[in-house]
Amino acid sequence: MTQPESSKEERILKMVKKVLTDVAKDTHAKPGFRHPLSKNTIRGIQECLSLITARETELAEAAGRPLTARPRFVDEPQDSVVVKLDIDNLRQGAGKKDDD
Repeated sequence: MTQPESSKEERILKMVKKVLTDVAKDTHAKPGFRHPLSKNTIRGIQECLSLITARETELAEAAGRPLTARPRFVDEPQDSVVVKLDIDNLRQGAGKKDDD
């Protein structure tokens, strides 16, 4: 089953969320250094991200889509395993059996 296409509002929210989190990452100060953003600006970014998340939840519920997207750690076990098959190698192996 394919996911329905996102609405324009959902795409805008996703992009604004990405830009705000990128700003937070890019301006992160090392411990002991003064943060380049003011506390008021940091609080504003946090409030914006909270509002975006709340609206994304409302839109997903209204569209009947489950909210299953969760961040994952790189070393976290996955539910599925992807196995690549070399079809050409399999075909050549089948041909060798016939030649014996």
